Amino acid sequence: MHSEPRRALRLVIFGCALDTGNLGVSALGYSVLYGLGQRLPEAKLTSFDHSPGIRAGEVGGVAYEQLGAYRTRRIYAPHSHAAIGAALRLGLPLSPAAERIRNADAILDISGGDSFTDLYGPERLKAIAWPKLMAMRMGKPLILLPQTYGPFRSSTSRELAARICRGTAAAWARDEKSFGVLRDLLGDAFDPERHRSGVDVAFLLPTQRPVAPSGDRLQEWLKTRNEAEPLVGLNISGLLYNDPDGARSRYGFIADYRELCRRLVSRLAADGARVVLTPHVVSPTGHYESDIEASEHLAASLPAAVAARVTVAPAFLDPREVKWLIGQYDWFCGTRMHSTIAGLSSGVPTATTSYSDKAQGVFESCGAGDAVVDPRRLGTDQALDGLHSLFHDRRELAGTLHSRLPSVLKAAEERMDAIAACICRPPTGGAG
Repeated sequence: MHSEPRRALRLVIFGCALDTGNLGVSALGYSVLYGLGQRLPEAKLTSFDHSPGIRAGEVGGVAYEQLGAYRTRRIYAPHSHAAIGAALRLGLPLSPAAERIRNADAILDISGGDSFTDLYGPERLKAIAWPKLMAMRMGKPLILLPQTYGPFRSSTSRELAARICRGTAAAWARDEKSFGVLRDLLGDAFDPERHRSGVDVAFLLPTQRPVAPSGDRLQEWLKTRNEAEPLVGLNISGLLYNDPDGARSRYGFIADYRELCRRLVSRLAADGARVVLTPHVVSPTGHYESDIEASEHLAASLPAAVAARVTVAPAFLDPREVKWLIGQYDWFCGTRMHSTIAGLSSGVPTATTSYSDKAQGVFESCGAGDAVVDPRRLGTDQALDGLHSLFHDRRELAGTLHSRLPSVLKAAEERMDAIAACICRPPTGGAG
């Protein structure tokens, strides 16, 4: 007798849409697709995003498709959560997204890296929980890719998160602190074979040299790099810069973020650096989170002598291109965490102005824990002096990264190997 040929694995991926304008989320998406495609070359990969229709994509030779699946008031649209859920419950062929989910061998979810929390409000948590709960209702193996868990401020949110984590076939945290939260959520359901600590998958993001022109000044600087005029990249967070009062009230800043950015640029320029303001959330000007608007405003506010040594990088839509650019810098300082992961994983001495504890674990894993400057704990002058010292000590950090980075990248590769093995042989447990 001849055995039936084995059907290719069908995998659907939530929580790392490529169309958000947040290049950190896109970096997660490309890294997951590339990592899985390398290890499971026959698998059919579907990534869900926020755009209607079915679209083909490719990253590093790995083919995938994108489909819309998101919360919208247009509940009858085939890409709405409501329509997808109805099609799945009734078994109706009304939604391509529902068809992909129904036929999936596993459902993978990364929650935007750090959105499995109630910090962003109950509606956001509902949207994040939706694919996880759907997988559990359908009895599909649910695999939570390396991500942050919590914090959860309300008992209702925590109970929901615990129920989801207990219903997984496997779950990875992306740092030791978050792994502790995951263990607490699981309680007596914790299983070291299925619940593990990992590394942020964006460490595996490939680079891609930009095809689009980079601007005359930046092109010239890239061609004429020299030790006397180090090429420095700064990522300015629009979320903080565009709303300084919100930075103080919501995140407890002591430092004045706008003033810190302006004075840091001025000091770097005075040291002879060429400064490239590098957006990592490329929402259009006018959006409250736009790094583009923040960078352009900062550049326009500088005195002429300083502005002559500053340029704003193009608003690349592909995180692989931004990672390539960051890899050209002699020093990088970012506020968006995935902009700093692009620097660290490229071996570039990198610092961060971080308002979240999640950055500390990432930097410590690379031996760069001292390169985290927290504006919630430091005033403007202290934060400025700290960042300026890190710039001058960049060669020492470059040496540390040179010795530590290979083991970090190896760990990231091994975690992706383990995820692929888990997909091929889903562990027992979970929703079932």
